[in-house]
Amino acid sequence: MRALARAIDDLDLPAVEKIAEESQEDPFEVLISTMLSAQTRDPVTAAASARLFRFARTPRTMAKLSTKQIERLIYPVSFYRHKAKHVKETCRILVERHGGRVPGTMEELLALPGVGRKTANLVLILSFKSLENICVDTHVHRISNRLGWVTTRTPDETEQALYKATDRRWWPYINLYLVTWGQNVCRPVYPRCGECVIYQECARVGVTREGATTAPSRRPSVPDTARGTKADTRRRSARPAAV
Repeated sequence: MRALARAIDDLDLPAVEKIAEESQEDPFEVLISTMLSAQTRDPVTAAASARLFRFARTPRTMAKLSTKQIERLIYPVSFYRHKAKHVKETCRILVERHGGRVPGTMEELLALPGVGRKTANLVLILSFKSLENICVDTHVHRISNRLGWVTTRTPDETEQALYKATDRRWWPYINLYLVTWGQNVCRPVYPRCGECVIYQECARVGVTREGATTAPSRRPSVPDTARGTKADTRRRSARPAAV
């Protein structure tokens, strides 16, 4: 796991991680952007979130937008009509039942429209600094099975299996590591196994053909003055001490 922590340094972060950094882990922005991200490419998620937050940055202001306005702002995210309804209803509930604040428990988050375990776990990890949760999306589900860590059929099954299969010190970071690696190296089709830092430990379940080796998409180096800041904490390899 530590090899992955080092390997993702300077790789492009997943969209919601970037939004969390830029908003200083604001729970509302993390919640809404994660809701929009389901089955949607990262560049689309980032652009749609930016448009929506330019119009409304709080549950109270967003609840005042019409569903049609939200649809126009978040298009072309996948299932944008359904997501617009969920966003508006979620904002109404946050205002009426939670004083305009995002709740910090799994039970309360799952009661919000359009919020499943993936979204709830990521909000708890990024915004409430939970060390007890694992966020499983399609990348984490796919790569965990490819590595041979788990043998599961659904993301929810994978989450529960990973609690048993991995050291708890890594739980809050598994999503960051595997999503970043999955977007850059361990692709769904033709994974770039020749670039993989954990190739020797990978069972390569289901891999029949490898992709060509190319340089992963990297961002500019983080300046020394930014290292150790709150925004820098999750993207650097200053993680749990050792496996």
